[in-house]
Amino acid sequence: MVGGKIESFLKSELKKKKALLFVLIDSEVSNLEAPNKLARDVEKIGASAILVGGSSATDQIEMAQVVKGLKKNLKIPVILFPGNVTGVVPGADAILFSSLMNSENPYFITQAQALGAPSVLKFGLEPLPTAYLVIGDGTSAWFVGAARGIPFEKPKIAAAYSLAAQFLGMRFVYLEAGSGANTNVTPEMVKAVRHAFNGFLIVGGGIKDAKTAQSLVEAGANALVIGTFLEKGGGLKKFKEIAKTIQVTKQ
Repeated sequence: MVGGKIESFLKSELKKKKALLFVLIDSEVSNLEAPNKLARDVEKIGASAILVGGSSATDQIEMAQVVKGLKKNLKIPVILFPGNVTGVVPGADAILFSSLMNSENPYFITQAQALGAPSVLKFGLEPLPTAYLVIGDGTSAWFVGAARGIPFEKPKIAAAYSLAAQFLGMRFVYLEAGSGANTNVTPEMVKAVRHAFNGFLIVGGGIKDAKTAQSLVEAGANALVIGTFLEKGGGLKKFKEIAKTIQVTKQ
């Protein structure tokens, strides 16, 4: 199956901009209006998609409500970002159908995917075939996914996994430093992966300022995922700075 409508949209957006911004919304919220307002704000600023999920999200009913609310309020795609089968809910446009390739538990490499696949089909979600690689350790994604974290200073390992992903037919690679990570994926690692992988490269975790964002985009990232700092004061101001820096329209 060649890419569908959402994959085509992301690629067409990439022809217009240096890189895309995805905003990650944690589906476990106490106030359902909060993610709707945040999503509307970041859409106006220039986000290309909203990711819903997270490695510790387990409440499917709440997640489905969040997705439904977002879809009512947005023109940009809502994409599920599941940490487990509980992250597969109806109503979204697409799903990062991902294998945590460097997990030490085969459940997160292929078993959760086999359990979730029938629901993806049933709900009419567009699967975006993604190699999910956890970089470093100590984060929720690392802990929950039983990942053998790739050291930040070992870009060749990430590049080898990404090339394997391409040979397996995956069209997306997501380098994840983890939600709220103190360190972001290095530009050197992004460059090494970009050199090896001929597909859509997503980088997330620990991206807190425009300078960091610019260095990752210049190294070859196609999309950056911004999440944690938006929940704190001043987050939208920082997001505007990042958007202004990396979303220069191509001539």
